[in-house]
Amino acid sequence: MDRALYIAGTGARELMRRQDVQASNLANALTPGFRAEIAAQRTAPVVGGAGMPTRAYAVESTPGADLTPGALMATGRPLDVAVQGSGWFAVRAAGGEEAYTRAGNFAVSPDGMLVDHAGRPVLGVDGAPIAIPPDASVDVNPDGSISSVAANDRVTALVLGQLKLVDPAPGQLVRGGDGLFRLAGGAAAPADPGVRVAPGMLESSNVSAVETMVTMISAARHFDLQVQMMQNTEQNQRAADQLLSLS
Repeated sequence: MDRALYIAGTGARELMRRQDVQASNLANALTPGFRAEIAAQRTAPVVGGAGMPTRAYAVESTPGADLTPGALMATGRPLDVAVQGSGWFAVRAAGGEEAYTRAGNFAVSPDGMLVDHAGRPVLGVDGAPIAIPPDASVDVNPDGSISSVAANDRVTALVLGQLKLVDPAPGQLVRGGDGLFRLAGGAAAPADPGVRVAPGMLESSNVSAVETMVTMISAARHFDLQVQMMQNTEQNQRAADQLLSLS
């Protein structure tokens, strides 16, 4: 088999993988705090066989995420919180480890715990979930502290806890399959008192729907070119077989 056929086939396969990444980004264009996944290709040589290397193919990879902040949207909801500038909220992932997100659309679970949109516990500075008493009006302050006023007492405010806000270097973060970020070494990042939040606001996704659609169209056209190359290689192989049969 001509190596060109193998290269075209693997090229079409990798372009399908790129489409999967872009489709996931586009599906989350309206997800608060979502970070677009970056799709990139690297060149790999075709190894094997005698003679000089004459072919190389591309391998699709996702080296990281675009950490550019999204726009802030005012909601007026007390439990909607957006990080101002750099920084992350800490939540407890499904595996029990600490993970980080920019999505601040929080809620109170039936058992009185502060949770994120997926029901994961939101962590305080001590690494423990934050409990919210029943029948309480909750406010989140710019420093991440959470205060509550009981329904029968509108004068005395009670500090319920402090959101754990972290700000590790971008190179230390690794994106997980659940969309959360973790430290590359698996440890927990220390709380950063310099991180500030905006109550009553949400950070939008940083996915550009128009740019993502253009990328998907470009990948589809490149896929067609790879299929055309496979067809041309097959035609060349048939022509070569005919010439050999005449000799």
